[in-house]
Amino acid sequence: MADAEKRDTVIIGAGPGGYVAAIRAAELGQKVTIVEKSETLGGVCLNVGCVPSKALINAGHRLQEANDASTFGITTQPATIDFAKTQKWKQKKVVDRMTSGVKMLLKKHKVEIIQGEAVLDSDTRLRVVSTGPKQFMSADDGLTIEFKDLIIATGSRPIEIPGFKFKDRVIDSTGGLSLPEIPKEFVVIGGGYVGTELAGAYANLGSHVTILEGTNSILPNFDKDMVSIVVKSLKKKGVDIVTNAMAKSSEQDANSVTVTYEVDGKASTVKADYCMVTVGRKANTDDIGLEFTSAKTDDHGIVQTDIQGRTDSPHIFAIGDIASGPALAHKAFFQGKVAAGAISGNKTANDYVGVPAVCFADPELATVGLSQSEAKDKGLEVSAAKFPFAGNARAVSLDQPDGFVRLVTTKDENTLVGAQVVGPGASDLIAELSLAVNSGMNAEDIALTIHPHPTLSEPIQEAADIAIGFPTHI
Repeated sequence: MADAEKRDTVIIGAGPGGYVAAIRAAELGQKVTIVEKSETLGGVCLNVGCVPSKALINAGHRLQEANDASTFGITTQPATIDFAKTQKWKQKKVVDRMTSGVKMLLKKHKVEIIQGEAVLDSDTRLRVVSTGPKQFMSADDGLTIEFKDLIIATGSRPIEIPGFKFKDRVIDSTGGLSLPEIPKEFVVIGGGYVGTELAGAYANLGSHVTILEGTNSILPNFDKDMVSIVVKSLKKKGVDIVTNAMAKSSEQDANSVTVTYEVDGKASTVKADYCMVTVGRKANTDDIGLEFTSAKTDDHGIVQTDIQGRTDSPHIFAIGDIASGPALAHKAFFQGKVAAGAISGNKTANDYVGVPAVCFADPELATVGLSQSEAKDKGLEVSAAKFPFAGNARAVSLDQPDGFVRLVTTKDENTLVGAQVVGPGASDLIAELSLAVNSGMNAEDIALTIHPHPTLSEPIQEAADIAIGFPTHI
């Protein structure tokens, strides 16, 4: 075996969890090395996920606003879009700017960056080998590193389903973000967060979109009354939503793909320019040598950890998509900071009550903590207070009155255990509610907090007023 180079804190993966963990570890005085297999930093989220998707969503909104502002008495000519220019803006002005920012931050904190794939040999050793397929690999291949502590942040990848191999006109979400043209017909298999967001984006850009969802509703992780508002909006854009649909096979030619699916045993087909499959993601833990360590994984490849992210190997930590909890970048941020703190001996912990989740649909959806049904399943007696955006002056002036803010509070002390927002600015409003839930605040705390007028934040205070029995604007 090759002689090992010694390192202190090593992090595998420079995605949201990995690079944040590296920065925090360096700030705590650790000497940090990151091993990243991609040529760019920032992981899936920054390069081919949540950040570029928001750029396309924004472009779709701008096109729709340019095409129809008649509500405000503004007459416009039909707008056109140069999609190649849109894609260039998304890549150069958004993605490249953010990834270069990550590189600058790591350099600022004197983090060593090694490009290659990390493969674990034991609880204290790993090898870094060149990226790409390998037919054979000996014990002497690559750079051998002996580490004091290790944080694994290898992320996840799209799930490929039978009959839909990712090739040519059958694409994953990465392909969906980098299409060379706006498809006239676009099929999306899977109506979760990613599928719904990109379906709405391409509908706004001019595509006719068909969503095939295997359950009885798109966005099954959100409350039905929230989802119904999004469904209404999608249908208004001409999106066809087929639920209880099981995708069976695909056939391609040079210009199109035909998808066969079944609903209640009856087969149907739909033809499109592209078919995007977004049915979930798989943890990247199967090819990194975990079997040669004491770390354990469950049947889904999720690494078992304690509240600090520590595995059964005391000096190996796991964060982000490969750790338990929702596969969200901001969860990875938090877990990265906790793991870095634990290595420095700090009493950090992943002790959050709720992780906020957002879907950038039209309108936006956001939730944190428990829904009413989840609270009841846990044996809590709760009440719900809901205020509609239709009663908010700012939302009405934006011509975005659909949606509501709902607070879920305990009946005994009015403690906030959950909150849901559907409507304009939901992705930003949920931050205040996440603070309230994780701090154990009650409805009166929120009601007594002065919110500026006229703003989209006021429905939070209005819902709190309802919760304490003194509604103002309803």
